[in-house]
Amino acid sequence: KSANPQWREQFDFHYFSDRKDMLDIEVWRKDNKKHEELLGTCQVDITALPMKQTNRLELPLEKHPGSLLMLIAVAPCTGVSISDLCVCPLGDSSERQQISQRYCIKNSFRDIKDIGFLQVKVLKAVDLLAADFSGKSDPFCVLELGNDMLQTHTVYKNLNPEWNKVFTFPVKDIHDVLEVTVFDEDGDKPPDFLGKVAIPLLSV
Repeated sequence: KSANPQWREQFDFHYFSDRKDMLDIEVWRKDNKKHEELLGTCQVDITALPMKQTNRLELPLEKHPGSLLMLIAVAPCTGVSISDLCVCPLGDSSERQQISQRYCIKNSFRDIKDIGFLQVKVLKAVDLLAADFSGKSDPFCVLELGNDMLQTHTVYKNLNPEWNKVFTFPVKDIHDVLEVTVFDEDGDKPPDFLGKVAIPLLSV
């Protein structure tokens, strides 16, 4: 019930190449669970923003009244990575020793925000639901921790896909929950849901 909503939410997005990237933003209005209406869209050219500073942007919504006020900061990724199993970041014993030293009790208060990091090896899925008429699916896996999100590549025409990828997240809140969701890629349409599991960090 507001024409001037304040969300005050922060989201982290990661990209790992020098390609040109546009941030697409949509504003939606909900009447109830069944009815939704698009109130406007806008785009931000990430490559045009100055690095290592917070950019205050007021973005008019295209073809609709209103605007969005956003703070966007572009900075090099730290603590986030996607790699193959053969080059797993924790595979080196000397690196493991350095990490143990970094997070030992005597260094606990050196950097309060540096809680630690989570490493997830996504190996494979078994007996997935068939989402296509061919009796197969085109599955990919999405990992979310807080407002961080990374995903695997798509394995086409397969109900038993193997991804063999290693994902590393910085931990910002030890009470966060790792959510792992499997989707079926469906071309230009939204992906189909194939299943999900939630793992509280405190259970690891």
